Amino acid sequence: MNGHEPITIAPAIEGHGEVTALPVLLRRIAAELSVWNLQVAMPLRVPQTQLIGAGLEAVVAAQARRVTGPGGVLVLLDADDHCPADLGPRLQSRAQAARPDVRVGVVLANREFEAWFLAAAKSLGGLRGLPDELEPPADPEAKRDAKGWLSERMVGHPYKPKVDQAPLAAKFDLHAARANSPSFDKLWREVQKLLC
Repeated sequence: MNGHEPITIAPAIEGHGEVTALPVLLRRIAAELSVWNLQVAMPLRVPQTQLIGAGLEAVVAAQARRVTGPGGVLVLLDADDHCPADLGPRLQSRAQAARPDVRVGVVLANREFEAWFLAAAKSLGGLRGLPDELEPPADPEAKRDAKGWLSERMVGHPYKPKVDQAPLAAKFDLHAARANSPSFDKLWREVQKLLC
């Protein structure tokens, strides 16, 4: 997987925290896959209503212009109360149709990006004000408010995506998250496709 030509992933996201957290996460996954020539384009932040609604195609087209060689566009949004298995394939179909000449991956974090941290909670013990011993909830993706779960356990300050998301994205156990979170496993597989 490690060629000489740079591989570009151009993300489209909805959250403020993902602007810095997703590039960190993409580089970590690339390193796990022995891909050392990844370039992450500046994420385009768009409200979820536009990503789900009529704006998806324009967003994909805009980010596709940043991919001049190998790689593709990655659309990442929180599922919230949507069913990822239902909404994800519909968005994937629309996104790929918008630019059939560029690889496009669509991932819905079930229910939110932070659920991936809960899936690997043990690996985050002692970080960012979290207790040293941090046990994950029984079903991390069933939690409606993963941000609140983190805030309740942080000492000194509540969880703030702009401040805490990237540092936690740099440290959580990727393999534990894959094992305990089907939506994180989906992200991994989509990133792998874009890197190949």
